[in-house]
Amino acid sequence: MLAVLSPGQGSQKPGFLAPWLQLPDAEARLRAWSELAGVDLVHLGTEADAEEIKDTARTQPLLVAAALLAAERLPLGDGTVVAGHSVGELAAAAIAGVLTPESAVTLAGVRGREMAAACALEPTGMAAVLGGDPDEVVAAIESYGLHAANRNGAGQIVAAGAKEPLEKFAADRPGGVRVIPLAVAGAFHTPFMAPAEAALGVVAADVPTADPARIMLSDLDGTAVAGGAEMLSRLVRQVTAPVRWDLVMRTLAGRGVTAVIELAPAGTLAGLIKRELKGPGLPEIVTLNTPDDLPAALDLIARHTEGRN
Repeated sequence: MLAVLSPGQGSQKPGFLAPWLQLPDAEARLRAWSELAGVDLVHLGTEADAEEIKDTARTQPLLVAAALLAAERLPLGDGTVVAGHSVGELAAAAIAGVLTPESAVTLAGVRGREMAAACALEPTGMAAVLGGDPDEVVAAIESYGLHAANRNGAGQIVAAGAKEPLEKFAADRPGGVRVIPLAVAGAFHTPFMAPAEAALGVVAADVPTADPARIMLSDLDGTAVAGGAEMLSRLVRQVTAPVRWDLVMRTLAGRGVTAVIELAPAGTLAGLIKRELKGPGLPEIVTLNTPDDLPAALDLIARHTEGRN
C-alpha cells in the first residue's frame, strides 16, 4: 500500500522549485495559482532568500503549491493513502479529491495571511522538545501554561505559547529533555491562532468539497475521514488544534503502508517516519525533491499500488 505525504512549514529551502519550472506548463500553473494565493509563487520558489520564504504569509501557499505541482506528475490510484503535516493538509486534501487545487491554494493564502496577523498580536513562539516520555513531556509543557502544539512522534513534541513561559520552560528543561527554540513567527496550533481560525472559517464556508476519492488521514487524530465537508471543517479547526503526526504515522503502520512518497520540499516527514517506524515495519521511502526523483517515485507506485505488479 502506498502513502503520499505533503510537508508543512519549515521544510522550504531557497530555490527549491527552480527544477520543477523546467517541466511543461509548470510555470503557467504557478502563475495562475499566484493570483489566487496573493503572492508571487514563481519568485518565492526560485529567487527568494531564506528570510523571505520564512514569512508565514508567503510560506504556506508556497508549500501547498509545491506539493500539488509534484503530485500532478504521479499516477495515483484510489487506494493511495494521503496525509499532510499542518498546512500540508490543504495539499493533501486536494490530492485526495476533497478540494480542487485552486481552492487549496486559495485557502493556503488566507491561512498564511491570517496566521501571520495573529502572530503579530502578541509575542509568542514555539520550541522543539526532544526526548522524555511523551505523556510526561506534555504534562510538563502544560504545567508552564504552554501547549503541546505538535506531537510529531520519534521523540519530538513542540511546545508553544507566550514568550516568557516558553523561555522559562527552555531554561528549566524539566525532565532533562532537550529544548530547541524554533525560528517561527508565533504559537501555531494553539488558542493564540483563534482569530486566524475564525477568518479561515468564513472563507471556507463558501468552498465546495467532495468526498475523498483516496484515503485521507486527518492531523487531528490520525483517522481516515470519509466526508468532504467534515474534512474541510477539520482543516479549519486544525489552525488552533495540535498536529498529531504521531497518530498519523500510527495509522500508516496500522494500515500496512509499504511505501511512502514525500512531496517537495521533501525530507522532514521521511526523517520522522524512519525514526518512528524503524525496523521491519519501515516502509520504502522516496523523497520527491526534483523532477530527477520522478523515475524512482513512478517505480515505487508501480510496485506498491494495489492491483499492479
